[in-house]
Amino acid sequence: MAQVHVTKRDWWTRACRSRSGRPVKRDTRLVGWLLAVVFVSVSAATVWQLVAARQRTLAEVDTVNRNLAQTLNTYSEGVITQSSMLLLGIAERLELDGAGAAHLERVLHLVNRQEQLLNQLNELLVVDAQGRWLMSSKGTFPPGTQSADRDFFTHHRDDPSSGIYIGPPIRSRSTSEWVITISRRYTDSEGQFAGVVVVTLGVENFLRLFGKIDIGEQGAISLSTPGGQLLVRHPFREQDLGRDFSQSPNFLRHYAGAMSGTASFRSGLDGTERIYAFLRSERYPLVTTVALGRDEALSSWQRQAQLTLAVVLGLFLAIALIGWRLTAAMRLRSRAECSLVSAREELLQANRRLEVLAAQDQLTGLANRRRFDEVLEREARRAVREGTPLSLLLIDLDHFKGYNDAYGHVAGDACLQTVCRALAQAVQRPGDMAARYGGEELAVVLPNTDHAGGLQVAERLRARIEGLGLEHRSSRFGHVTASIGVATAQCGEAGATQGATQTATQGTTHGSTQGAAVALVEAADRALYRAKAAGRNCVQG
Repeated sequence: MAQVHVTKRDWWTRACRSRSGRPVKRDTRLVGWLLAVVFVSVSAATVWQLVAARQRTLAEVDTVNRNLAQTLNTYSEGVITQSSMLLLGIAERLELDGAGAAHLERVLHLVNRQEQLLNQLNELLVVDAQGRWLMSSKGTFPPGTQSADRDFFTHHRDDPSSGIYIGPPIRSRSTSEWVITISRRYTDSEGQFAGVVVVTLGVENFLRLFGKIDIGEQGAISLSTPGGQLLVRHPFREQDLGRDFSQSPNFLRHYAGAMSGTASFRSGLDGTERIYAFLRSERYPLVTTVALGRDEALSSWQRQAQLTLAVVLGLFLAIALIGWRLTAAMRLRSRAECSLVSAREELLQANRRLEVLAAQDQLTGLANRRRFDEVLEREARRAVREGTPLSLLLIDLDHFKGYNDAYGHVAGDACLQTVCRALAQAVQRPGDMAARYGGEELAVVLPNTDHAGGLQVAERLRARIEGLGLEHRSSRFGHVTASIGVATAQCGEAGATQGATQTATQGTTHGSTQGAAVALVEAADRALYRAKAAGRNCVQG
């Protein structure tokens, strides 16, 4: 209860202090709040605008990349389709006419006519079942030239399907250029593997096309297989051709199993961070990827963001300067008032310390006897005025003199402090108060609590004290216990009373509230003696 009273004093001190410099401090706070609102609003709007602009930029980059990937995918599909149709026509002729010299000569003429329609065509080869070259669109070739060790040959030899096969980049044995192979098997009259027809597409032709597309200095365009094998990439690095990145974290995270998508990550080839868009062909085992350097893609946004931040910073500085000049004048006017408030504060703090000392028991931290008397008298007046019950508990620690004799007064003080802490924790209802009545006697004031409620609270407190399990060899219980007396004053509309405090309550009806408080204490004390006479460690009302 003493702490509650101090809180009220604190409120009063703050109120007095605010009144001393109210105009200046109010205006200063207003200026500060206005500046804060302006700063927060402008900052929030700026951040939102910059974030939104960044998102729009990234969305535009994704759209551009997707469109480029779609265009290049369509182009690549067209090239492969033309190559596939050419291979199909030649394979059917070989299967129908055979691979004799005359038939191969007709095939060569056919290929020469088709070269004008397929600019990417580097070479067309016809290979027999042993991998030996039978024909090259480049003309003559060294005797014994063969491709039995090439992937396209081993694939068709071991795979009976008639579909095309897109092989990894290789160096052509006739031109020494890097090429991508598209091949198809052909069979003999008995349906057995007879050889392979191969179209080689020059990597340089793809690079020449990719180089015409504006993707910046950090951009990249590539064709790869769904399995993660790189076929061609711009910018060109010879060591990247045919590279298998199927086990790379970026491939597994973004490409594996997806038909299309966008992503942003750092390249495992050159370490450049890019924004990617990829599209898998629905017709062929081919993935087209277009990427723009992240720094380049966001460069225009970064410049705009820097300009915006510079303008906002300048605005903040101007506003801050104005606010500082304005508040400086206010602070000069309030310094004298602050000095007076400081002196008053010191005086009030001293008064608060004295008030705490006057209201609080120094050993236990509970309200002291003086505070107890004040609160009991006040609550007695309220009970009479409002016609509400008022209960009082007097608590005595059993055989406490024997505890001090057995353990010493220092241990006795520690025991009393432990019990009082438990008591303070248990008495938590607003308006209730626990106090040290004297020595080892404690008291609890319970406003608006009838006799039954008082008995219930008393029993709970008795059990809590006993439950502490504090050793007490001088007690027959073996541990610290308490006896509690309960008295209740109950005033009705006609001044009627209940229980042991009938005389006290009737006295208050006639205006003697102090006498009523004394009578309530006497009634609780008599109940306490009855508890002791009943064998202690019990509650009597």
